[in-house]
Amino acid sequence: MSSSFKLSAVSVVASLACALAPGMLTPVAHAATPITVTSQAALDGPIRYTVRVTSKQFGNSQETRTIRSGESDDFTWKTVPPGGPVAGTDACPNYASLPVDANGAMIRQTQIRFAPVVSSDGTASVQMSFQAQTPHGVKTVTSGGKTIKCPNDVSVSQILRFTMPVNGSTKTLTLNDGTEVAVSAKR
Repeated sequence: MSSSFKLSAVSVVASLACALAPGMLTPVAHAATPITVTSQAALDGPIRYTVRVTSKQFGNSQETRTIRSGESDDFTWKTVPPGGPVAGTDACPNYASLPVDANGAMIRQTQIRFAPVVSSDGTASVQMSFQAQTPHGVKTVTSGGKTIKCPNDVSVSQILRFTMPVNGSTKTLTLNDGTEVAVSAKR
C-alpha cells in the first residue's frame, strides 16, 4: 500500500511539471494588454459646481455641490437682512409665502435651482432659476377691517440659460436687479 502512495505522489509531481512547463516558456510581452489611462471622466460622472451669489439686496452666499449631468439641485440660503427681521402675522397678505424665522418675522431668502447637462465636448448647458425675497421695512394694510403692519417684501424671479466649460473656469452672470451669480464647475 505504501508503494502505491509513493507512485501517486510521483505521478502528481510529474503532472504538475508538465502542466507548468509550457506556461513558463510563454514570453512576458504576450501576457496582457496594457491599461490605457484617460484624463477625462465619463460625461455622467459627478461634477463639483460652486455657486456664489453677490447681491446688495439679498446678501452674499456660496456653496459647492456635486451632481451629475441631467440632475438638478436646489440651493437655498436664509439670512438676516440688515436692520433685522421684520415682524408679521398670518393676517398679512401672502404671509404663508414669505420666508420667516422661528418667531414668524420675515427674513431674506435666496433660492437657486441648478440643472446642468454636459455634452460630449465637456460643455455644460445649464438652466438656472433664481428667486429671492427680502423685507424692506413695513407697509400698512387693511385686512379683515383692521389696519395692520406687514413686511414690505421685495422679490426677484428670473430664469437663465447659459453654457460653460467644466474645466474649473468661472462663468459670471448679472441678473436684471444687478445681482451677480458666479458658477464654476470641475470634474
